[in-house]
Amino acid sequence: MRTLASFLLISGLFTASSLVAQTKITSVEGITEYHLDNGLQVLLFPDNSKPTVTVNVTYMVGSRFEGYGETGMAHLLEHMMFKGTVAKHVDPILGELNARGATGVNGSTDYDRTNYYETIPASDDNIKWVLEMEADRMVNSRVSRKDLDTEMTVVRNEFERGENSAASVLEERVLSTAYLWHSYGRSPIGSRSDIEHVPIEKLQAFYRNYYQPDNAMLVVAGKIDPDKTLALIKDTFGAIPKPARALTQTYTQEPTQDGEREVVLRRVGEEQLLMMAYHVPAATSTDSAALEVLSGIMSDQPAGRLYKALVESKKAVSAGGGQFQLHDPGVFLFNARVRKDGSLDDVEKTMLSVIEGVVKEPPSKEEVDRARTRILKNIELGLNSSSRVGLDLSEWGSMGDWRLLFLTRDRIEKVTPEDVARVAKQYLKASNRTIGKFLPEAVPDRAEIPPVPDIAAELKDYKGKAAVENGEAFDPSPANIEARSTRVSLPGGLKLVLLPKKTRGGTVVASLDLHSGDLQSLTDRGAAGQMTGAMLMRGTKQHSRQQIQDTLDKLKAQVTASGGGASISTVRASFADALRLAAEILKEPLFPEADFDQIRQANLARIESGRTDPQAMASNLLSRHLAPYATGDPRAVLTPDESIAEMRKVTLDDAKKYYADFFGASNAELVVVGDFDAAEVQKLATELFGSWKSPGPYKAVTRDWQKLEPINQAIQTPDKENAIFYMALPMAMNQDDPDYPALVIANVLTGGDEKSRLWTRVREKEGLSYSVQSSFTAGIEEKYGRFMAAAICAPQNIVKVETAVKEELARIVRDGFTAEEVEAAKKEILTAQQTGRAQDSRLASALATQARYGWTMQHTEATEAKIGSLTVAQVNAAAKKWIDVGSMSIVKAGDFKKAGVTP
Repeated sequence: MRTLASFLLISGLFTASSLVAQTKITSVEGITEYHLDNGLQVLLFPDNSKPTVTVNVTYMVGSRFEGYGETGMAHLLEHMMFKGTVAKHVDPILGELNARGATGVNGSTDYDRTNYYETIPASDDNIKWVLEMEADRMVNSRVSRKDLDTEMTVVRNEFERGENSAASVLEERVLSTAYLWHSYGRSPIGSRSDIEHVPIEKLQAFYRNYYQPDNAMLVVAGKIDPDKTLALIKDTFGAIPKPARALTQTYTQEPTQDGEREVVLRRVGEEQLLMMAYHVPAATSTDSAALEVLSGIMSDQPAGRLYKALVESKKAVSAGGGQFQLHDPGVFLFNARVRKDGSLDDVEKTMLSVIEGVVKEPPSKEEVDRARTRILKNIELGLNSSSRVGLDLSEWGSMGDWRLLFLTRDRIEKVTPEDVARVAKQYLKASNRTIGKFLPEAVPDRAEIPPVPDIAAELKDYKGKAAVENGEAFDPSPANIEARSTRVSLPGGLKLVLLPKKTRGGTVVASLDLHSGDLQSLTDRGAAGQMTGAMLMRGTKQHSRQQIQDTLDKLKAQVTASGGGASISTVRASFADALRLAAEILKEPLFPEADFDQIRQANLARIESGRTDPQAMASNLLSRHLAPYATGDPRAVLTPDESIAEMRKVTLDDAKKYYADFFGASNAELVVVGDFDAAEVQKLATELFGSWKSPGPYKAVTRDWQKLEPINQAIQTPDKENAIFYMALPMAMNQDDPDYPALVIANVLTGGDEKSRLWTRVREKEGLSYSVQSSFTAGIEEKYGRFMAAAICAPQNIVKVETAVKEELARIVRDGFTAEEVEAAKKEILTAQQTGRAQDSRLASALATQARYGWTMQHTEATEAKIGSLTVAQVNAAAKKWIDVGSMSIVKAGDFKKAGVTP
């Protein structure tokens, strides 16, 4: 580990940018690559359409680089990197980032890379601070024995959470059977024993070896001045010397598979699962694009071959597949979910028949065009978000080169049916398959995986396409939003809110909220309403489900519709057609009988799977206690058995009648935000929704607060590695209550972020939980609020978690918070609100809520002013008044018998 003296030496170099050289390497579609003389790869992606900046540091090291006994080490180190540095950032880094209003802060570990990222409000000070912090923790992180002692148990808890998922565990088993020697056969989370016993010296050596500028890629995307940002990077990262050591690249190659393999997993659960894996080339291979198209042909809904053969036939609840695009040769993984009483043998035979059928019956031009169009749509929509691209570059860079993002797109554009048929024949062979039993063959038919190609040669003269057009630098302040917004009431009652602005790529989002019914009319209609909403996207009187999807792909649009309305995300040129299609979906649903049965089966499988899941079981019990309404009441929470009975009983006619009784736009809000013509959209909205009347009256169904006797119950869930803890208190409060703003702050300080009291005690200090948090909600019309605390943990730690949460809540009530904590929370909340309004989808949702209740942005300003003016005395008084630990109900679930504890 670096000493304090070396840290100060590096810090002293941070002002010597003129001594650091950089070389411009290439520029593709608005992204420019530089290399510093210490080896750091720098990508700058300016985008002035959002008032935020995303910084993403990717280290080209993941579980692929771990040796025997070292599994999970890269992921464990990811956690340790947030603990602080030897001098400058002595406190946990997450807390410092939250204090600056950072969002989306996290790190992630995969097979080929580890990355750390944060999105911050754009300012010179914030950018400078984040770059200094990332440069500091690149070489000065503590990685201490003390921090490892607590963080190891947190990581182990994360491992245990994954062990609760049969699908996750089965995928690990399949990959570990498919790969005999390559590290891709080991999950990045690692094995329990390696997590528990990794020597600190090995972790420190791993850090010193791989966390260096010549093994890193820095991406800065968003509202930046490229020249100024590059100078800051040279001041910070450029001061780190290039290491003398030479990195050793991995060299293990998986031998050609010489026969089918099989693995069987037996655990508690309520559904059956089937997976099949085939080895395929590395992501840099030209075959990868054709395999991606094959993925769509096999798995897309509703036209995918597997979907039609397994789901439409009701043999399986879901079916699909796709390739793992990796630095070294990966796998193509197919999967299916089957209800407990279904025939897994029949599903296996059908899946094999479909997979072999794509070799015998090559895909048609229509299938290839459809899959390719959908893939390219998703790529293009992704490129419209600089923050998303900034994170996606981690994946492509770790595969071999960040420009693969664009090269793969170009390759997909050229994929032909012959290409897809060729890769299917080449790789979808019985001898290359893992489900897994050994079958002797006289003449083995093996799939030879080609070596990783020379991607540098292929990209030597690559230029890419024109960069996506930038949007305006939009000010997300309440005053500016109010000044830019137009509010109109349509003849039929719909409230229309329009906020036109220039966006990156000309994107537009819309949110349509529908409200209908009242307590009496909605009684005993829960299952019918659920099925009605799920049926809307299954076809209209003019378009089949497939035609709807094909149209959306051609329009480069994403539309979802449910009983509560619809949402749209697209580009300016397609918005009118997308809105027309959304209106058609809502106003002219077809209700095909076959789809109704498919949805019912999927719902039954989902409910049944929750019967053995600790989180689902605990949540259901607590929710039923807090909502003591009779069965049939729309506010009631049903048991799994009651939900299954209701789902089996509901009919297609029930759904059709529900639609006829409730759907209309008399009580609705439509909000459009983005690049559009306001006059045209107002005219179109009037045409589509102005005369769409609701069949009956509407009155919001509200909950009634009532004093409840607290409960403390434990649920035994056999064979589950992870436990869940819930603690809840209902409150007679709505958002008009004078104490509401103070409790918003109290919640953030209690368990709302990574500097909160619960996080610090339960996770950071005692290492008992991977996830611990609190939440607070209060009604708008109803005088009903709820404060909750929740944590996951190992079953043997459930008593410690319960004790720690209770003690921290009691300490808050007794001693309160400090003035410094309150001021930091106020800043965090207000910054998060400002940043949230910069996201068009979140802004549209907020404007819809305002329209529903007759508010303007002045209501937001007033609320934020109340938060900003609060004193520590007011916050502490509200917490003392409302948080009654003795009145809180507790529910926990886990395999406590196996752990030998009595919760």
